Amino acid sequence: MNRGRMFYKVFIPILVLGVGLVVTFISYIYFSTTKSVIERFSNSKQSYITQIKNNLEQKIQTIEYAFNTYSTTSSFKEVVSNPITEKDFIAYRDVNSQLNYIASMGLEGVTYSLISLEQHWKISDGTLSKLSEEQIEELYDQYIDNQEKGLFWIKTDTGIRFVNTLPVFSNKKQGIALSDISLRALNDTVRSDDNTAVFILNKQGELMYETVPMNELLSDQQLNEISEEISAQHTTGILTLGKTAAHHSTQVIYVKSAYNNWTYLIVLDQGEIASALKTTKFGLIALGFTLALLIAVVAYVISIYFTKPIQQIKRSLPNDSEFNPKNEIDWIIYSIDTILAEKENLEDLMQAEIPQLETQLILNLFRNRVSTEELSRKMPRLGYKQWDNNTYVTMLVQLDTLGGRDASDKDVLLLAINKIVEEIIPEHQRMLPIILNDGTQATILMFKGKSEQEIKKQVLEDATKLMKTVREYLNLSISVGISRTYSSLLQSKEASEMSKQALHHRLNLGKESIIFYEDISMVVSGPVLLYYPVELESELFDAIRLGDEDKVSSALYPLLAEIMKKNNNSMNFEVALVRFVNNLIQLEQLLGIEVLLTQNNYALYHKLLDIRNPEEIERMLVEQVIHPMVKCMKEKTNQQFRSLSEKIAAIVRAEFDQELTLEMIGERLHYNPNYLSSIFKKEFGIPFSEYLVSYRLETGKKWLTETDLTIKEIAERLQYQNPQNFIRSFRKKEHMTPGAYRKMKQSN
Repeated sequence: MNRGRMFYKVFIPILVLGVGLVVTFISYIYFSTTKSVIERFSNSKQSYITQIKNNLEQKIQTIEYAFNTYSTTSSFKEVVSNPITEKDFIAYRDVNSQLNYIASMGLEGVTYSLISLEQHWKISDGTLSKLSEEQIEELYDQYIDNQEKGLFWIKTDTGIRFVNTLPVFSNKKQGIALSDISLRALNDTVRSDDNTAVFILNKQGELMYETVPMNELLSDQQLNEISEEISAQHTTGILTLGKTAAHHSTQVIYVKSAYNNWTYLIVLDQGEIASALKTTKFGLIALGFTLALLIAVVAYVISIYFTKPIQQIKRSLPNDSEFNPKNEIDWIIYSIDTILAEKENLEDLMQAEIPQLETQLILNLFRNRVSTEELSRKMPRLGYKQWDNNTYVTMLVQLDTLGGRDASDKDVLLLAINKIVEEIIPEHQRMLPIILNDGTQATILMFKGKSEQEIKKQVLEDATKLMKTVREYLNLSISVGISRTYSSLLQSKEASEMSKQALHHRLNLGKESIIFYEDISMVVSGPVLLYYPVELESELFDAIRLGDEDKVSSALYPLLAEIMKKNNNSMNFEVALVRFVNNLIQLEQLLGIEVLLTQNNYALYHKLLDIRNPEEIERMLVEQVIHPMVKCMKEKTNQQFRSLSEKIAAIVRAEFDQELTLEMIGERLHYNPNYLSSIFKKEFGIPFSEYLVSYRLETGKKWLTETDLTIKEIAERLQYQNPQNFIRSFRKKEHMTPGAYRKMKQSN
């Protein structure tokens, strides 16, 4: 359903604003929840990594403390200063016991070693071994020379090695204590049930330990970034690392050790965070969708509410497909401007159409289709300010002749007469002249403050002047019928009938008559016998039966003249005219033709009775009735003649060798022989006897050529009583005797 642009201009902003607020609200909740989850997750991991640091440092500090304490004892000085051989079991046992004691306080799975730099021996994992000078030099080079501290850590292939040069507080080192912490021991200490990835970096940022391969989570670039960032940061915190070519941005939680400056790292598992946020995410999406849907409904209802009046206005305005507005407001403004312009145009058009409106009003008056209220409303609009106190007269004008013009010119002639009436009679003395029907011009005359005699005198002068002007300019004769005076325009139909009745007496008074209804209404007529020329009608009907147009014309016009001349009374004339038309219909039924036999016969009666012009009555009867009947009879007679002639010719062709006369054929076909003779000659162009002789001679020629019959036998068969008669007839037609004709054909 098309809601219009205005609807969408309200609906879309509300929807966008509402959805934007929902998205903002949901996003705020999501990011707040995400931040809270990450903080809670980070705090948990922070506690976890701190716990790992504390556990590991506690073990390491225990080992360091044990070795430091042991290095200050006299037994240590005595042991590392004396050589231990296989025989010095007690010294070996004491050292080994001391190492086991230290192992019991530290981590499980750690290998402890004690090396004497002075006496070149090493006790490790319960085993005593002798060191060479090269090994001692290598130990100096690796653990003592170029070392800032006597305590440090080294990453090995098997784990982490804790190196403690002894004594701790002496620059002259007598021994080295090594604690090799295996990966298994570190894993047992560091790893948790959730397999969190933990990394340990030394002070220089070198990787000392990892629970998973570093390249799976951190790149070398990120590791360097961590070392640089942590050196300037607090002891604990979270770092967000930038993206690399192979890794996405990563968050790590770190804890720096104040004991040995190690950095303990945990990489936040985004999948773990996403899993924790999964339920929240779906809940927020469902909430956002619900709120967006609710806002869409609210926006729709608000848009409908605010645009409904605009849509109602738009529906009530006309639609213009050529105008393409941006919105309904532009459409309404455009439509209002159009309506105002159309109103102005309509007012101008009303002024231009006042004559047509007045014409329609007068026609409705003559048809009695105007109410008092309508008349009171329309007359002032048409310029008649004081019309209710007038006296009115209806004047009808009809043509007596067409002045030698065609019947199709009647409308033009009536229009010309209508224009002459407008020019002759002043505008204040009449209403607008109109054409009442296809044969009558009508004018309602208006008089104010005049008597009946003055009105009659004025109307007579106007009618006389009109008749004279029409005769001069149009070369036409007209008759004028004038009604009685009347005081209400609502009586115009009755007045029109009066004028028509007056014009009916034009047949008695002749052409160019001015007839007042009052004059004919006061004439008292005695009983008048109807006159009808039966003999002339019989002559006309005989001519119609024969289809003879000349005889029809010579019989029709005297018949109509007698009917009009002898029936001076209007009623008698109408009865005679109706009788004549009825007789024509009966004749048509007898002849079996269809000219008048239609459902609109009554229209012919009305037309003839309404026409009071003798010439028009004659023209209508001749053109629409008589001549069409003659034409139909002529076609029917020709067809009948052709059929009878063909029957006669067929009889001749079948019975030429028998006695055959037209009287015999007439008896057989039930027609008069003279009638058959005339129609046969008319169709074939020769008399019947000549056609019979010609056919018999043609047959004789055929027998002379194709048979051996003698001339006498041929003559007898062709119904010649004397062969000489056959020979004479044959010679007359062929210019030779039958014998000569046979010889000529045989020689060919």
